Amino acid sequence: MLLIRFIFFSLLFYSNLNDIPKNKSLFISPVKIPQFLSANFGELRIDHFHSGLDIKTQGVTGKEVVAAADGYIYRISVSPGGFGNAIYIRHPSGYSTVYGHLEKFTTKIENYVKTQQYAKKSFQITLYPEKVEFPVKEGELIAYSGDSGASGGPHLHFEIRKSDNEKPINPLLFEFGIADNIPPVIEKLVIYPINNHTLINNQNTIKKINVTGGHGVYYLNRENEISISGLAGFGIKTYDMMNGSPNKVAVYSIELSIDSTSVFKYIMDGFYFDESRYVNSHIDYEAYMKDNIYFERAFILPDDKLSAYKNVINRGLFNFNDNKSHRAEIIVTDANNNKSVLTFQIIAQSEKAQPFPGFIDKNIMMPYNRTNKFSSENISINIPEGALYDTLYFSYKTETGTSEMLSDLHYVHNKFTPVHKAYSLSIKPKFIPAGKGSKMLIVQLDDDQKKKAMATVWSDTYLMAEVLSFGKFYIGIDTIPPVIIPDGFGPGENLSEKKEIRIKVTDELSGIKSYEPSIDGNWALFEYDQKNDMLVYKFDETRIKKGSNHNLTLKVTDNKDNSSYFKCNFTW
Repeated sequence: MLLIRFIFFSLLFYSNLNDIPKNKSLFISPVKIPQFLSANFGELRIDHFHSGLDIKTQGVTGKEVVAAADGYIYRISVSPGGFGNAIYIRHPSGYSTVYGHLEKFTTKIENYVKTQQYAKKSFQITLYPEKVEFPVKEGELIAYSGDSGASGGPHLHFEIRKSDNEKPINPLLFEFGIADNIPPVIEKLVIYPINNHTLINNQNTIKKINVTGGHGVYYLNRENEISISGLAGFGIKTYDMMNGSPNKVAVYSIELSIDSTSVFKYIMDGFYFDESRYVNSHIDYEAYMKDNIYFERAFILPDDKLSAYKNVINRGLFNFNDNKSHRAEIIVTDANNNKSVLTFQIIAQSEKAQPFPGFIDKNIMMPYNRTNKFSSENISINIPEGALYDTLYFSYKTETGTSEMLSDLHYVHNKFTPVHKAYSLSIKPKFIPAGKGSKMLIVQLDDDQKKKAMATVWSDTYLMAEVLSFGKFYIGIDTIPPVIIPDGFGPGENLSEKKEIRIKVTDELSGIKSYEPSIDGNWALFEYDQKNDMLVYKFDETRIKKGSNHNLTLKVTDNKDNSSYFKCNFTW
């Protein structure tokens, strides 16, 4: 047994070392302009860690993007969401690089992609060219920066991955010209009672304390004396700054030390995509959902399996029960080894607190390490093992739905508890409108009344969906087809001076599933800008004849198979 443990921890340690590059000068900058970041690797996002660097492009699109090292293009993708237009390059070093949210590719690549799009009659496409198709040299122009896909503004998303397993590695571990001599900032300390016996300053509640200091040295004001009785965990609100940019970015490491013994360490040198959702456990999810603030835990929830944690003792928790004073330090660093340290004292109290009556109420206990099921009138829930990060005290209630709802409104626990993987939610409708069963679906309702349609199927007399969050749900119906609105032109218009056709497409509930465009009876390449609900056709003399009349037809279908049609003649 000891030998097995030794081998396991040796492999884990060796794997972690492998994320640190031996040669830090493998790559050059992927842009020809000064590099400033709007986001870095490991930045905290709900449901995922950021997997690369967001390099600013001076607020505009069209900046030159170059290969960061010799290699060959092994993947090209075009998508209405995600990275939008993206190029993936494999390098002989064993790493790959990714360039996302591009405006367009170089002419040779652009022609290759467009030919495949027309052959497959699809704007969205993923291509895997042969190794000899697009070899590239370090510094060679491959594309132009843009704002495509799920982008919040013009920038280049740049990643470095291990080629053998596509694991993203922190690009700031390499040296390609990004300056940073600013230590991280620590704003708040958070102390968490781990059970209903824990008291923090004589209360069984989370305590948040403002931090004083700066320039790498942080402490608590004298009036913020801390006394703890029982098992507690810590967290912080922290961020990093980089030279020449006002953007707050993520820190690289967090370490908790108590009485000079390290009990928790988090290092963001890399992560696998299938563990990225553990960000919801690493942060205080409830604090973010309530106040839009990221607190990072310096302890691990029971079913958090993120590989960024190193050499952790007792999940980072400490039992304060010896009536002694304990010195705690939280050390935060960035990838350039700039360091900030928060130091504070804790008075441990041995008195055993009586169970706090509000900590656990009459809700149903759902252990995190097993499948949990719940059923009530007209609802059934199946939460698989691995979906919860900690034992859940599940709550449920219902209220009468509005006239547009085909069921009661079901409150499935609350939105403040994260879910790591989907659970099955089945709801029975009160009635089925004649002939409309296929148009019914489960809808999640936000506090601001915003509706989110679930991918829904029938299961006997219930509608069932795989759901990735708790909240309010009901059965709705979608019989309304998408809306098609031409942008800046009308029937019979002369578009000879235009470079493109723009058409806005929206859907009220279930969302756009497909669109089928044609010009003069032939499939036409309309790019789908999903975030702006816009279809764009760029006039192409190799596809349609210049100086003549043309006929445009468009069919748009939503996810409940409601379709709209648009027809228009124009001159170009």
